[in-house]
Amino acid sequence: MTDTIKIPHTFWSRQDTRRGFLREMGIGSAAGLVSAAGITGCGKRQIVSGGLASSVPVTAPDSTVSFSAGGERRELLYRALEPFRDELAAAIADRQVIIKINCVGQNGHPLMVTHPDAVRAMLDFLRPIYSREVIIAESTVQNKNPEKTFDIFGYRPLEKEYNARIVELNDAPTDYCWILDQNLYPRRIRIVRPLLDRQNYVISLTRFKTHNAVVATLSLKNVVMGSPLKIPREKINEKAKMHGGFAGTRSPKLINLNLFLMAHRVRPDFAILDGFEGVEGNGPAHGDPVDHRVAVAGFDFLSVDRLGAELMGVPWDYIGYLNYCAEAGLGQADLSRIKVVGGDWRGHIRKYRLHDTIESQLKWKDDLVFQNKDS
Repeated sequence: MTDTIKIPHTFWSRQDTRRGFLREMGIGSAAGLVSAAGITGCGKRQIVSGGLASSVPVTAPDSTVSFSAGGERRELLYRALEPFRDELAAAIADRQVIIKINCVGQNGHPLMVTHPDAVRAMLDFLRPIYSREVIIAESTVQNKNPEKTFDIFGYRPLEKEYNARIVELNDAPTDYCWILDQNLYPRRIRIVRPLLDRQNYVISLTRFKTHNAVVATLSLKNVVMGSPLKIPREKINEKAKMHGGFAGTRSPKLINLNLFLMAHRVRPDFAILDGFEGVEGNGPAHGDPVDHRVAVAGFDFLSVDRLGAELMGVPWDYIGYLNYCAEAGLGQADLSRIKVVGGDWRGHIRKYRLHDTIESQLKWKDDLVFQNKDS
């Protein structure tokens, strides 16, 4: 059973909350937010439509991404990085490098997490161009023994092999960011500071992976959903609020909108997608392997994610949060304006089987509704 959510007339009655939200999101007025979220009109029953409302087109510059195929994982990813050696060294300069891995799979399911050899490829590449300690970071979400996550999945040896340190982001200081709650009120959530600090250079390193709420996990989602605080022992779970639903529910539209809103504050400086062995079906925790043997890298996270989606055979209009980012000009998603170096990627497309809940996930295109998590 689903219920259409009505937006009350008191939407902006909390003036302090409203002003803080608009200030942090860089929106000059309530009308600007309403337009950006696709909310129009002023009748009693307001709904959020599928796209973003904008009278002024926003365009992003052309971009370049690197593609590589074949070989073993470590060598495959290294080749994808090679075209950006000088540019990446200049971009990093003296900033602190953070490799944001994706390590939220359940204990004992290494297929669902960033492979340690993918991290080794990145560290191999950085060693001659970066002399400082590299931070390998994740905000683990295991409810039981989260402190053992890095050991379970084989990351600890990296600290001895390289000038690197593993950091649990949930132990870091936090700042506030704004998202929307189930009534479309601004809601503050705590975000780990290392992923907000512009003195840090954040590299997103994750697999091609299908998802149970937003179709696919790619480079942007790896960073954005790694930023909300979660400390199970203290009953803190800001990540859950990203879904925007009531207790026991989730909203396909609000999770996509909230990822988009957060992308204005939290996004990777450089993105790498490891498609050596992708994940299809019921990802992110219970998917099946895909022997794909490809990799994509680049500075523009949206271009990297666009090519990743193409290689996975995922229709671009399925992925709401990335379409919102494209409409807002946060990156380049037009394939005709993305230069791909490293080979003909079109011969390496594999059609990944999507999650069993794909039909409900695509309701982000419809009016704002909520449904049971298991529906």
